[in-house]
Amino acid sequence: MALIDDLARLEAVQSGRAQPLTTVRHRHLSARPLVFVPLTTAGETGAPLGALIGTERTTPRLLIVPQPRDRDLRFAFLAELAGILLPYVDSFADDVETAERTEVDPETGKRVKVETELCADAPQLIVPSRAGLAFVRLLGRSMRFRRTAQADPENPYPAPPAVPMLGRWLTHFGERARVPGSCLLLAMTDLLTRHWATGQSSLEDQHLGALLAWLDAPPGGSGAEAACRAELGRDDDGQLLCPPAGPATDPAFDNHLLAPAIERYDRARGTLATAEDGMQADDRLGAVTAAEYEIRALVESRTRPTWDAVWRGLDLLCRLPEGAHVAERWTRDRWSFTGHRDRVLAGEPPQPRHDDAVTAAAKLAARERDLARLDAQEALDDPLVMAGRRLTGEAFVGEVTDVVMALSEGRRPSPRPLVTLRTDDRPRVGPGTKVYRSLAGRPQAAEVVSVLADTDAGSVTASDEDTGAEPGTVPESGPVAVTVRILDKMGRGREPERGSVPEKGDRICFTLFEHDQRGGPKLPEPEETPWTHGGPPAEVAEDPDPVTPEDIL
Repeated sequence: MALIDDLARLEAVQSGRAQPLTTVRHRHLSARPLVFVPLTTAGETGAPLGALIGTERTTPRLLIVPQPRDRDLRFAFLAELAGILLPYVDSFADDVETAERTEVDPETGKRVKVETELCADAPQLIVPSRAGLAFVRLLGRSMRFRRTAQADPENPYPAPPAVPMLGRWLTHFGERARVPGSCLLLAMTDLLTRHWATGQSSLEDQHLGALLAWLDAPPGGSGAEAACRAELGRDDDGQLLCPPAGPATDPAFDNHLLAPAIERYDRARGTLATAEDGMQADDRLGAVTAAEYEIRALVESRTRPTWDAVWRGLDLLCRLPEGAHVAERWTRDRWSFTGHRDRVLAGEPPQPRHDDAVTAAAKLAARERDLARLDAQEALDDPLVMAGRRLTGEAFVGEVTDVVMALSEGRRPSPRPLVTLRTDDRPRVGPGTKVYRSLAGRPQAAEVVSVLADTDAGSVTASDEDTGAEPGTVPESGPVAVTVRILDKMGRGREPERGSVPEKGDRICFTLFEHDQRGGPKLPEPEETPWTHGGPPAEVAEDPDPVTPEDIL
């Protein structure tokens, strides 16, 4: 956590109100997100109890499992879930546009641009908290390898036809959620804590009701008091006033309300099975229906407060303007969605249970690059985020006090102007340090020539640099003069292009971190995986050496 985030938390404790961490919204929000509020059974990992799901705030669909231990009822729940989620996903699959993409030519090995289809938009799934993300991954992992009656006629417990496809899409959403900056699958608590700081711990921030209590504390009260009521407040029957739908349930709810209701449902189903005639069966079927409606009302009472809280969070986030680089990251999500759509249409098998060594290393390297790119883009989009980087010495902002034109040495001299900035920041730079600034959305590189106390610094000329004069000692306080040499993005002529060099009086920002992350070393192909990393996959593994007479005693 950055130092400025700690300061914001301390200020939130002192003021009793959540403090902003950003001035813009750094995540894409769809115009039609699919909100998913799951509820699971305590003591049985992954056993669904019910869910609220939908794209409309006022008309969510309620799904329940009256008896979570019944496999047929769980499959019926998953089939109903697939009947909602898959049409929502398919609604984005046909609206496409033509886009250019860089690919490697298999014949020449060169990178070439090709035109291909790109979905104009992509689905977005929003869950209340990180536990909801884990549940989505668990559902995907448990469903994508299920065998249907058509695929395996001898399977005693076939899954409904749409369930394996639902598992593949939920697995893709879950994997994409691990990519920094991706917005296909989002947790509302992570969205809010990225943009506001509360006076409680990050673990307590995972309670959506308590988090919103800090963001919207009542007049005259503090966020801590409101959050405490949201977490611990109970009614006269001992039930939570703000059930978290975590997706686990509260023990008091399980013991006093849910367990007796499920027991009545089981008893009603048992009596229905022993009915002797049609009239008796109709009466007992009414008892089963009544017991099911009771469980339905209980599930809705636990999920509806969280459903409303998710939409309240969306309202708060929509008030923030979108950051400049958000659309670029959403385009990468659209490419990811389009690629998975194409794999599904091509009939490729589901995602493997475990990645091979090369694929896992490639995913890790890609996520590291995405994280570094996300941190850089958020700082460039948001002065409040950049303030945190300035506070740690990773960036500095200053006013241009002098610009001296100079040329590089060589057969074709190029412009290398020297720019002096006066700054009150304390950048961690020295002579030779590479720094970068954003020029019309592109990074312009520069090299630090000297860092001097502002009272001792004058303009730095080319002859000053040629003498190799040592820079002065940087004071612990007071303004500093930093002189940098601009290196690129100035055109091809001897004279820099207009606007490519700062002018005296301009206020500019230089960063020590690169704005565009470069790719790492090339990884071997899967069939060339060394034995130290598991060897090649089984289908391409070399045959063992043939047996010779010398091998037999």
